[in-house]
Amino acid sequence: MAAGVLLQRIGLEWPIFQAPMAGTSTPAMAAAVSNAGALGALGIAAENVEGAGRMIRATQALTNRPFNVNVFCHRPAIFNAAVEAGWIERLRPEFTALGAEPPTALREIYTTFRGNAAMTALLLELRPAIVSFHFGLPGEDQVKALKQAGILLFGSATSIAEASRLAAAGIDAIVAQGYEAGGHRGVFDTSAADDRLGTMALTRLLARRFDLPVIAAGAIMDGAGINAALKLGAAAAQMGTAFVACPESAADAGYRAALASEAANHTVMTRAISGRPARCLSNRFTRLAQSVPDAEIPDYPITYDLGKALHAAGKAKAEFGFGAQWAGQGAPLSRPMPAADLVRLLAAELKCT
Repeated sequence: MAAGVLLQRIGLEWPIFQAPMAGTSTPAMAAAVSNAGALGALGIAAENVEGAGRMIRATQALTNRPFNVNVFCHRPAIFNAAVEAGWIERLRPEFTALGAEPPTALREIYTTFRGNAAMTALLLELRPAIVSFHFGLPGEDQVKALKQAGILLFGSATSIAEASRLAAAGIDAIVAQGYEAGGHRGVFDTSAADDRLGTMALTRLLARRFDLPVIAAGAIMDGAGINAALKLGAAAAQMGTAFVACPESAADAGYRAALASEAANHTVMTRAISGRPARCLSNRFTRLAQSVPDAEIPDYPITYDLGKALHAAGKAKAEFGFGAQWAGQGAPLSRPMPAADLVRLLAAELKCT
């Protein structure tokens, strides 16, 4: 589908989508992007129903334009006491060096959207223009209810097979997430083989195969990157790392400093921070985990419970190297500025390419 068709359907001026980025995106960011004529987004996967409601309502108070609300559709965590105990002991020396104690047990800190009746009811009540899914799909009844409410549905795919499942489920647009993208890799099944398709190859493959809008996502940082994706058949480009350094972002000082440092040139795909593959700036956590077998890392999001505790212990000592500093391979092209200014700059660059 041509860019203009999808943009007209949503009501946008520019084929620029801010990635949801749970934990980093904010109502202020989403509203600023949407008010500038692009598509803002909220990631509510780390929120309970009350927190998600506050975020969505706060965004609605700041803009009357469409925005995207993203949820995670992972399978519930599988606990393994031996693996979890081993993981705590593996990281205990890091806690000790920071003068802290690790948790005695790990929790499933995030709830999947799959089968979550309360979160579904919230979305049906507040009716954001778009709801998007990561890590797979919710139940058929959830998809049906959201569509009947007039909400457009997007789903992330890292392969043709995943895109086929989205199309069969009646999803309205496919987010083609390339291997170079920052943050959590959207694979449906972390135990399955991953062909690690890049953004541009995946975008072209999906645009040729499916009669659905394709949104390119992964390492797109400027107007030239957006234009390249559009030429390959994308209807729009989704950009996350490009917005991390904006003042409206929730990124902490350490995250911002790392993004502006040499670490931006060395992103790493790791499971060690959360339990699922995710691309992060090279830091103390990624280096610590380089040689750890996947079988010794607890399930998602159980691993994240310990990772967040370690990050908190580090921050208390002004050590930010254990943070979830998600970033794509385009990180060195980051340009800190207000989100609306970035949208305007991207639009101007797109016009000139």
